[in-house]
Amino acid sequence: MKNPQGCASMQAFAISGIPAVKQGCDIGRLILDAIAPMDLALLPSDVFVIAQKIVSKAEGRTRQAGAIEAGPQARDIAARSGKNAAKVQAILDESSEILRVVDAPPDGIVIARHKAGWVCANAGIDESNLGDELAADTLLLLPEDPDASARGIAETIADATGVRPGVIISDTFGRPWRRGLLNVAIGVDGVVPIVDWVGKKDAYGRRLNVSQQALADEIAAASGLLMAKDAATPVILFRGIEWDRSASARAVDYVRHPNEDLFK
Repeated sequence: MKNPQGCASMQAFAISGIPAVKQGCDIGRLILDAIAPMDLALLPSDVFVIAQKIVSKAEGRTRQAGAIEAGPQARDIAARSGKNAAKVQAILDESSEILRVVDAPPDGIVIARHKAGWVCANAGIDESNLGDELAADTLLLLPEDPDASARGIAETIADATGVRPGVIISDTFGRPWRRGLLNVAIGVDGVVPIVDWVGKKDAYGRRLNVSQQALADEIAAASGLLMAKDAATPVILFRGIEWDRSASARAVDYVRHPNEDLFK
């Protein structure tokens, strides 16, 4: 969108009023109920960023550590990392490959390749900000198909309003060679995740040969400014972003093929 001075601008709204999410909740319906008091008419160019935690909770993607029996590989990794063996077994169950095991505080580091292709700590399994409604030993897993989850949320909103916004499901990942965490897109609907600038020209007329903008990741990262760990604002609405729509958009397209891994 353009402001009166002609400068590009966008707006971001933290959606308050999302209740504690339990298994079976309809995330799209919860969002619609939360924005109703805002008197905010949705636009097709709007984009919702939704924290993975509430999507996983709604889909029942939980395990109880106390009910998991650790196998030999899990016990070996637990001994090398200092992690709880049951938690390591859960990581193995969600992973296609274990890439690194490090004995480091507070409870060891296991870098895994998730079955969906994501390379991240603990195969994306989380224990923080789960709410009092879940048992203390609950492990929260990533959605089985975050792209399908995003599509379902978008369809719910479209069916109710006649407007289908973009939807991005975000999770917090670490970054190679840089400290700190950042929200990234693990599921999308509508929003083409990569904007390919190859063959186009920059502001000075120079041809671009390798530039590919990770647009969905950029939007997800921006959501972290309003999605503080202690704020209970798991849904952010962005307005004014220019993006291309595609029915076949998938966040999994971000996954780099192992043959392109220069650091393995």
